[in-house]
Amino acid sequence: MRRRVLTAVGATGYDAPRMTRPLPLKNDRVLRAFRKQPVDVTPVWIMRQAGRYMPEYRAIRAKADFLTLCKTPDLVTEATLLPIDLLDVDAAIIFSDILIPVEAMGMELVFTDARGPQLPKPIRDRGDVERLKAFDPETLTGFVMASIRQTNRALDGRVPLLGFAGAPFTLATYMVEGETSKHFYRIKRLAYEDPSLLHRLLERLTGVVAEYLVAQVAAGAHAVQLFDTWAGALSPDDYATWCVPYTTRIVDAVKRTGVPVVLYVNGSGTLLEAMADTGVDVISVDWRVDLADAKRRVGGRVALQGNLDPCALYAGPDVIRREATRVLEKYGPGPGHVFNLGHGILPDIPVPHAKALVTAVHEESRVYHRSGA
Repeated sequence: MRRRVLTAVGATGYDAPRMTRPLPLKNDRVLRAFRKQPVDVTPVWIMRQAGRYMPEYRAIRAKADFLTLCKTPDLVTEATLLPIDLLDVDAAIIFSDILIPVEAMGMELVFTDARGPQLPKPIRDRGDVERLKAFDPETLTGFVMASIRQTNRALDGRVPLLGFAGAPFTLATYMVEGETSKHFYRIKRLAYEDPSLLHRLLERLTGVVAEYLVAQVAAGAHAVQLFDTWAGALSPDDYATWCVPYTTRIVDAVKRTGVPVVLYVNGSGTLLEAMADTGVDVISVDWRVDLADAKRRVGGRVALQGNLDPCALYAGPDVIRREATRVLEKYGPGPGHVFNLGHGILPDIPVPHAKALVTAVHEESRVYHRSGA
């Protein structure tokens, strides 16, 4: 396939590798909606759309442990394409994990089925932060860029490919807590006892995430999503301190490449205005937020993504269609909506239910796009 070659320079001073971009997409609904442009139907993709709920994914996973899968472009491509082939979603998202750059910075990372990601030697003092390795995305995480390039070749322009990364605060929670947390006592204690150390860690992570995402765009990602999943544990004032300045710098760096940036926070109900202040193009809204209220509060500054409760997919097709229609009605007519769940799809959802959601969104949303392209 013929390809155009571009170049990009990140705002952090990082010179990205040469950027390759496929020729025009056959389905660009997601990108158009991200940019609040007209579409024929509301586009839809699903967070964690390639995962354990799919027997085909479990077959891939049987070939390798999770981290090996993430680092093997052939397997990544195979997993990333599954929901395109099986569900007819409007975007692919590269199969990876937000903690890949953290491991590249020198922290030991292990995954277990019972407890998920574990960092056996979490950050406890300033020395731990200063010992983190310098980060070069092509050298240390080149397998991600290779996977993006290979997956785009396999997609052949069918749909856009999304890249992603964890935001600094969310990465810091894992690095300080050592694992997924319910209450985030350790990182909040650090914020109060030694705020300068937490700022130092977030500074380091901001440069890493910016360079990592710019490299993904250079490899061929058409848009990127920044997951600040655990920022919902913060008050609005603390979010303004520990997230907004760092997220804004990352967004500035990535937007210089020309691609849209999506920001997701789980528990974003009190944070929407501050999230929009970061300069992102799209806010991905969790299911606890009324989408009509979110649309009113952001005032057209950003597009919105979301926000069906993932548990709705336990129901049968008729209920799924009803609930999808309810979300569409909340957003109402006009461009700027990408349908998604309010969090990742659950591992015991039947695949036909996910397919029923995609079909329902495409069919029921046509009424809102009568003048769409």
